[in-house]
Amino acid sequence: MYYLNCLNFLPTYNVFKWLNEPSYVWKIVFLCCLANFINAADRVIMPIVIIPISNHFGWNLHQYGLVLSSFSVGYLGSMIIGERAARRYGGGLILIFAIAFWSLSSLLTPFFAHSIRSLITVRILLGLREGIGLPTVFHIFSYVVPVEERSRSFSYMVTFGAVGQTVATLVCPHLIWSHSFFIFGFIGLVWICFWIPVFNVVKRAESRIELPVQQAEPSKPSLRWTEFVSHWPLWAIYIAHFSMNWSNYIVMLWLPTYLVRYLGATEYAIMLTAIPYICNCIGSVIAGRLANYLTKRQFSVLTVRRLMSSIGLLGPGVVLFLFSLSSSVTSAIVLISVSMTFSAFNSAGHLCNHVEVAPNHAGTTFIISNILATIPGIVCGPLTAELVITSGGRWFPVFILAGFINVVGAVVYISQSSTTQVL
Repeated sequence: MYYLNCLNFLPTYNVFKWLNEPSYVWKIVFLCCLANFINAADRVIMPIVIIPISNHFGWNLHQYGLVLSSFSVGYLGSMIIGERAARRYGGGLILIFAIAFWSLSSLLTPFFAHSIRSLITVRILLGLREGIGLPTVFHIFSYVVPVEERSRSFSYMVTFGAVGQTVATLVCPHLIWSHSFFIFGFIGLVWICFWIPVFNVVKRAESRIELPVQQAEPSKPSLRWTEFVSHWPLWAIYIAHFSMNWSNYIVMLWLPTYLVRYLGATEYAIMLTAIPYICNCIGSVIAGRLANYLTKRQFSVLTVRRLMSSIGLLGPGVVLFLFSLSSSVTSAIVLISVSMTFSAFNSAGHLCNHVEVAPNHAGTTFIISNILATIPGIVCGPLTAELVITSGGRWFPVFILAGFINVVGAVVYISQSSTTQVL
């Protein structure tokens, strides 16, 4: 849900004046939003269908963890690849290739599921290609969407992503597991057919760009990469982002398995895992409005950032401690929904802090932060499996650890964060 904050990192270009048909802009925005719908849906398919897949092929919990984490391995460095590729070859072209290849990866997944190694390879490739998608969309928006429309465009994109997760969560439990990959993979290929007519519009926008209307002066002539890891206010953001994602990855990757394997839910009850995603969307809207209200009431920006991050980290931390004691599907869904609602408050906290501490380098610091925050996606899979097996099938160590990491992230951010420019 933090993608909205990326609009602060985009350059401002004067391109709308030559786009005589505003409808083209909204066609492009709609298709980019639809791309994020497919992207988000594809991500949650495996955590949902891994239960029938494992029943079919007889996987153990360690194999579960490796398959679930493999997506994040590919995703880890793909933001940098996507941003650079879009600049060099054009966002319109790169988005076609990204969606074509991740859709093919999805379509091919059932054919490689019989081999753990082959499946992990396909999942890594899927993560690599899906990770290219969002930076490419940001790139396209910076060239095509006028400044005054960006907030609305990004809000639509975030909403489509949440809807994609929700739709996949509601639909996939009713399908044969292989059909889930076929359907959403096919939707991705159909999307390309609708993108081709607007491809030339995006290409012209990128080729006819004039000098930026606004261009911030660099705070320093040049920066070494060590500067991005040499300031505590930056590390406060990085650690808070890491902590937030740790608990979020636990929920995204393991909640369906936990409900079915530990609490005895039916596979159809997995549809209930859509509720936390919906609550996260609602929480993000509430957080944004509350942050704006407090700022207008003369609260300092630093106070607002720390308050929002405290709610976004300490809230889930406490709820996860309680979640470890849950004994029914209903209580588990309620608690995780509350946790995800609290987590959404980070969108108005540390995730907004980049533009204050590094206004001229916020894009770079955000990429660094997002890369570090992807590490939990790699670690949580195998580590969760090991903790559950070591503790004799009990899950409470997993949630206690996630809650503890959230609390540590909150303490670091509250004590070390700043709104003073450091880069």
